[in-house]
Amino acid sequence: MKSPTATPATPSEPLFIADDLALDFINTRFGVGENLRELFGTDESVLQWLRQTESITAAAGEAPKGRSGALVKAAIELRESARDLVACRKAERVGNPAVLNRFLALDRSSKQLEWRKGKRPYLRIQRHLPTAEAVLVPVANAVAALLTEGDFQLVRTCESSDCTLWFYDRTKAHHRRWCSMALCGNRAKVASFRARQARD
Repeated sequence: MKSPTATPATPSEPLFIADDLALDFINTRFGVGENLRELFGTDESVLQWLRQTESITAAAGEAPKGRSGALVKAAIELRESARDLVACRKAERVGNPAVLNRFLALDRSSKQLEWRKGKRPYLRIQRHLPTAEAVLVPVANAVAALLTEGDFQLVRTCESSDCTLWFYDRTKAHHRRWCSMALCGNRAKVASFRARQARD
């Protein structure tokens, strides 16, 4: 029998494997020890992630000009607060929502009715961004929605002992164990295969 091959477990690109915007945001810092990865290093890296998740659009997606580094600092602060709040919710402990509430208070949005020929009317949310940090409001809203509406029986961390990634198990049977089969799931299969080989 041919041995399965492992996929490197420490990619440097964003991982969109959580099936939830808030958890994908938390997963922008992952790994342990020398495999620790930080995906937010600059303001532009945060904006790029927000564009990739369609939290902002290319047309409206530039944060207001502010001092350099303000956005990445705010994103990391929000992310670490979100990580703590999700961990507290999972452990059925009370968390401190002060940082999240500060970002939620930046929400300045209005609704615009869009109606084009041959299409149904729909409401489009227009966000007003008074500060660079306000570009993170959609993510803050996603974190708040997860905390208040999420089924935390299905919010999990990967079962791999050296993986820190979170995910929302939206599979039909709710038996998802790994952040991704291509990452930790495959490594677990390799380890199981090797253990069986050693016993035989």
